[in-house]
Amino acid sequence: MIQLRSTALFLGMILLSQARELAAAPAAQAGAALSGFEAASGGARWRRVTTLRFDGTLKAGGLSGEFKAGVDLASGRSFDDYRLGPVDGADGFDGTQVWERDPGGEVAALDTPESLQRARTQAWLDSRSYWFPGRIAASYANVTTRKLDGKSYRVIEARPAGGQPVTLWIAVDSHLLTRIVQHQDADIATTVLEDYRRVDGLRLPFRIVTDLTDAAGRTDPRRRTEIVFAAIRVNATIADAEFSMPAMAPSAHIDAADGRTSVGFDLVNNHIYVDGAIDGKPARFLVDTGGVNLLTPAAAAKFGLEGAGKLAAGGTGEERADLGFARAKEVRVGAAALAGPTFFIIDLGALPRIEGVEFDGLVGYEIFRRFAVEIDYEHRRLTLIEPAAFTPPVGAAALDFRIAERIPVISAELDGMPVELSVDTGARDSLTLNSPFVRDHDLVARYAAAAEGVTGWGVGGPARARPARFGVLKLGGLEVGGIAGALFTGDKGSFASRDQAGNLGAGVLRRFTVSFDYAHRKMYLAPNAEFGKPDYFDRSGLWLFADGDALRVVDVARGSAAEHAGILVDDRVTEIGGAAVSTRSLSDWRRQLREQNAGTALAIRFRRADQILATTLTLSDRIPDTSQAIDK
Repeated sequence: MIQLRSTALFLGMILLSQARELAAAPAAQAGAALSGFEAASGGARWRRVTTLRFDGTLKAGGLSGEFKAGVDLASGRSFDDYRLGPVDGADGFDGTQVWERDPGGEVAALDTPESLQRARTQAWLDSRSYWFPGRIAASYANVTTRKLDGKSYRVIEARPAGGQPVTLWIAVDSHLLTRIVQHQDADIATTVLEDYRRVDGLRLPFRIVTDLTDAAGRTDPRRRTEIVFAAIRVNATIADAEFSMPAMAPSAHIDAADGRTSVGFDLVNNHIYVDGAIDGKPARFLVDTGGVNLLTPAAAAKFGLEGAGKLAAGGTGEERADLGFARAKEVRVGAAALAGPTFFIIDLGALPRIEGVEFDGLVGYEIFRRFAVEIDYEHRRLTLIEPAAFTPPVGAAALDFRIAERIPVISAELDGMPVELSVDTGARDSLTLNSPFVRDHDLVARYAAAAEGVTGWGVGGPARARPARFGVLKLGGLEVGGIAGALFTGDKGSFASRDQAGNLGAGVLRRFTVSFDYAHRKMYLAPNAEFGKPDYFDRSGLWLFADGDALRVVDVARGSAAEHAGILVDDRVTEIGGAAVSTRSLSDWRRQLREQNAGTALAIRFRRADQILATTLTLSDRIPDTSQAIDK
């Protein structure tokens, strides 16, 4: 998966939570601490507060800019509007719908259950429903006294009705709310509220800092956000329209009378590569529903774009990469043009060598949000269509999708289990299931999963998972059997998220002509010539990347053919089956190691330090595979 997650941009959602279920507890235990907080911060004056409007500064990743927000206390509706260096965006909740406007100007409703639950928790906080339960009710649990840095706190775990859990820390000495702790995907978000000042008889925090802690207990200064308010206005006028999802500016078009443009693409490692242009200069892009417009630092320099800021980006891997921003004048794919695009500038590390091809970056959500997109995997054609000109393909199966952090999410069924799956053309594999879902359903045992190995690579480096053979995946009225997938068991990276069961990749999507209609939240699947063919999985146990005239071994799966052949990490393979590796692409070698029959013996020559060595690699199934060889 070439997926990007930048927590610093989801500013309207920084106080959101995802945690374990809370048991009921006497509300009186929480009531005393909350009543003390109310008295210390304004008491009865809060009963006359209808709105709060905030003006200040946002800081993150070495960048800063204006921050404006508003809250309707009666309903919990909210909005914020921010600028961060060269980019800007907005978020909001109108009481029913959660929405966001991305730095590129794309506007979308976030309609997954998780997004709505998080918004409900945020509304509970914004409306001060901990004092006014008639607005939004909540249950309480585990009300305790704790010490931190020599200070005592009353710590209250709460779960708003229809929301997700949140923990409030109220200082014993000041009786003020000074800390909010919540889960955010696989991370813990800790928000510190400080610099309380008096405004119209109320005491309000003028500085809010949020840090994210990963499963290993690490924080990263690149992921910190700080908001400092210059002014907070009580009972300021806020129009209903400010809470509502704004219209999307018409900054994209297709220079064709029929509103369509079609370009050929190369399918390499199940990834779609197309030619395009940035500011009139040729560019090579990977097309990724799970990503954003992205350039490597070298590509940004080539196009004369200078990245600003140093935030943190994460994806399938466990590590996080530096993230900057830059704006171009125009990006084009075929006759489709997007004006003033924002590019995320990220060093993709070894990814080009893992792919075995050079490319400048990604085009992702921004293109899919602005146009209807048809991907004809069989004939290698990508078609972009003006939304008004799009008509659903005849005979294709239609699936509804929701949007979660720019990514389409569908409902499906896997071996009788209902699953919510993100749809990711940037994932080379077929189906990876997330670790919470794997644990909850004991899937390692159920599928007799193979030993862990590298199964993917993206932002943040390699993703390690346990290969497994699934039964039947039902997508609407279609069934895909015998999927070679993976079970993630780690606690870091995007596959550790509880929000979805897993990620559906191009190993399955390539069996169809796939159409995305973001305007109506529909995905269409029309089976192609590959539908029903076997889904092979690597039979070598090697994870390789291009290294000059050789293929460097990055990973050797435990118990695999490669381990039995004595091949080690950092060996440089120079010949396979008597042919120099330079005679074929890395993608072709991967296909041979995947699709040649189990039992095939391949002579391997490789370099280890200063030695030239040879061995025999006898391919073997790492997961059960009874399929027949594909006709070449």
